[in-house]
Amino acid sequence: MTNPYKNKPWFKFLSNKYVWVLLFFATWMIFLDNYSYFDHRFLDKQIDELEDNKKYYQEEIKKDQENIKELKNSEQIEKYAREKYYMKKDSEDIYIIEFEGDTIEKK
Repeated sequence: MTNPYKNKPWFKFLSNKYVWVLLFFATWMIFLDNYSYFDHRFLDKQIDELEDNKKYYQEEIKKDQENIKELKNSEQIEKYAREKYYMKKDSEDIYIIEFEGDTIEKK
């Protein structure tokens, strides 16, 4: 009894031992290996998030450095203290008026 598919091109292709080794290797590398395709995609997403965080924090550092330069002036320190911490001079009174639904955002 002979195999009726023996002379078909797809049977010759699938009966080749190198094809099976290649399929096994590809399956192993894509799904089962420690450095699989899915692990790489996950790590690439983490890298992208960390790079975005890095850009954000670098911008924040620049803003803070500019604020520090501004605060070296004593007038700017006084202005900052009045705006942020509601500090006052001894001879002054401060009244804070807040309205409901006020659109001014506090920083």
